[in-house]
Formats: sequence, C-alpha cells, structure tokens
Amino acid sequence: MRSTGNWCAIWGPRDTVTPRASPRGGCGARFGARCGGGRLGPGTRARYQPGMSLTECARLVERGDPDRFHATMAAPVAARAVLWPLNAFNLEVARIPWLTQEALIAEMRLQWWRDVIAGAAEGAPAPAHEVAGPLAQLVAGGTVPVAALDQMAAARIRETRRAPFADEDELRVHLDETGGALLWAAAAGLGAGPELEAAVRRAGRAGALANWFLAVPELEARGRQPMVDGRPEAVARLARGALEEMQALRSVRFGPALPAMRSLWRVRSVLSRAARDPAAVAGGRLGGGDLRARAGLIWKVATGGW
Repeated sequence: MRSTGNWCAIWGPRDTVTPRASPRGGCGARFGARCGGGRLGPGTRARYQPGMSLTECARLVERGDPDRFHATMAAPVAARAVLWPLNAFNLEVARIPWLTQEALIAEMRLQWWRDVIAGAAEGAPAPAHEVAGPLAQLVAGGTVPVAALDQMAAARIRETRRAPFADEDELRVHLDETGGALLWAAAAGLGAGPELEAAVRRAGRAGALANWFLAVPELEARGRQPMVDGRPEAVARLARGALEEMQALRSVRFGPALPAMRSLWRVRSVLSRAARDPAAVAGGRLGGGDLRARAGLIWKVATGGW
C-alpha cells in the first residue's frame, strides 16, 4: 500500500499537525525518559478541544522520539491523527519511572493513565491534557485496543522497582508489553484486523529490542542492569534472533497497518550492527548513518514497503 501523502513530507510536511522545529536535547525516549516539558499526571476533566492537542502530541514526539516522528511524518495525514496520540502516550508513560525515585508516586501517575484509558472506553469526557485528551478521543472511537494501551502503562510499573530481568523470557515479555503493544495499538487503530496481531507484535518486539540496545549505555550509567547476559555472544544471539523474526515477517501483508510498521525503519540496521559487533551495544556505537537510513525510509514509502 502506497502512502497517499507526499513522501517528501518526511523532511517538512504541510498539514495541520506540523510541529515547529524544536531542540532535541535531553535524555531521549529509547530508555524511557523524555526530560522536561509537558504536563504529566492528573488533569482537570473537561470537554476536549481537538484542535490544540494533536499538534502538541506531534511536537512531543519530535523532541522525544525522532525515529517515530519521521515515520509518522511519512504517513498519510489521516493516519497521523492516530499515530501522534499513541506515540505521545508511549513517551508519557515511558518517562514516568524516571521522573521520581519514589516508586509509589510513579505508580500513582501510571494508574492515572490507566484510569483515563478505562474511562474513555466507558464514554467518560476526555481530560483537558495535551496527550490524554486526544488519546481518550481515539479510544472512544473504538478501534484502538484498550487492553494494549493498559498493558503499556502497566508494564512501566516494573521499571519503577529498578529490578533486573530474571532471564531472557522476562525481557521478551517486557518488550512485548511495551514495543509490541504500542505497534499493535497503532496497527489496529489504522484498521488492521485481529489476524495480524501476532505478526505485528513479533515485529514490535524486535523493534523494542533494538531500542533497548540503543538505551543500554545510559541505563548502565544510571546504575541499571539492562542485559540479562551482557557477554558478546549472548548479545549477538539476541540480535540475530530478532533479525530472523523480522525476516520471517517479510511475506506478511500488513495492509492498512503499513504506516505503523514503518516506525521500524531503523531496526534492521541497528540489530545488524549489534549482531556484527555486540560490544557496540554497551559502547554506544549502534547509532549513526541517519541520512542513509532516512533515504531508506523514503524508499519504503515510495515502494509500499516497511
């Protein structure tokens, strides 16, 4: 399926959710913290005004998650209205465990998001909040799976406790409940049927592992133990396994979910570097090659791939 939007808009779109240029400093989203900005936590319940917050969601994603920002800008305009709130919600819940040392406070903030989602599914008014407002409206539309969104928020409770993963199975569950759930929520919101859920989640787990690898240096700097087994052979094995998963999905027809699937546009290159040079994960050398990668994204959009 080809994008109905102008694929050159990856570099500068012309629609009502175009964010102005903003600095991209701070901690980044890949390890779960977007430093500064935004109003987090309980907001006043009021009638949501659609015009203002969708643009703000786009700006938050631009600052906190550049990869998903570029992928969303490459999507048709109608798809962006689904992707901006979901990606901004992912940022909001991902950063909560990093905003406080008090696990209880973080859990209360995460519970607020879970309550917003549950309330929207039951027809409650959308909160007056830059992300929760458009997210609640999306949930009220009935196409985004509420269980996936709740899973994304609940998964972050584990991060508030700072405990290392017991084994690789536990890591895979976390990747599924974060990156896998996000990708499935986006795909379903764009019209993907339930028969695609397993495949979408497999791809989402691979993408989440790539982002986890990118986050390892900063996680370790913050005193965390992100890898179950940090030996080079173990890291390379994980990367190869995720690459095999991605390859196995090449024949799947994702149809309306393609704009969501393109959020994985850098995943193969990151995982390939990790498989070739596993020491690059801890060394922070997995990034780079952005211009070439963005050219690849343009090609995927132009040819209907992901």
